[in-house]
Amino acid sequence: MKLYFSPGACSLASHIALHETGLPFEIDKLNVPDKTTASGEDFMQINPKGYVPTIRLDDGSILTEGAAILQYIADRKPDSGLAPKAGTMERYRLQEWLTFIGTEIHKSYSPLFNKAATDEVKNYARNLLAKRLGYLETQLAHKPYLMGEGFTVADAYLFVVLSWSGHVGVDLDPFPRIKEYVARIGARPAVQAALKAEGLIK
Repeated sequence: MKLYFSPGACSLASHIALHETGLPFEIDKLNVPDKTTASGEDFMQINPKGYVPTIRLDDGSILTEGAAILQYIADRKPDSGLAPKAGTMERYRLQEWLTFIGTEIHKSYSPLFNKAATDEVKNYARNLLAKRLGYLETQLAHKPYLMGEGFTVADAYLFVVLSWSGHVGVDLDPFPRIKEYVARIGARPAVQAALKAEGLIK
């Protein structure tokens, strides 16, 4: 399995999940401006959507979109606990979290990275983020992870998105439980391994 990634992007969540499973995999870094990879591949021939995460499966087929990739990785190693069993209510709860993170939190950070976005757009995004983070703060009041006592792929995704806060001036100080959550996940060996592999920490 090969993961195509960009350092610190949402593909980091898939990278973390792969380390959590212990499955064999390789990584190939995307050069975003010219859409080539470190190994010399034309990324647009791999994924015409032009963004990561993208994985090439062992049979050569390509899978895209973070939420789908995260669940695929988790299902390759069911005993990892990264995702509840398919068809259970717990699995739908995981999908609920993945959707919320992707549509309500991830996409609210996007305008803050966009140099062309107006102050009005950025202020709207910050206000929306504050509401969403307030909700997260309440959800983390009595449990260490989104699904309860166990770390799942939803936590990997949320950790990555929240890690963007310092880069775009989103203050997490009003959310002490979120800050504790980020620190707790950041200390996991698999997270450290992925961060090091992407050159984000030494």
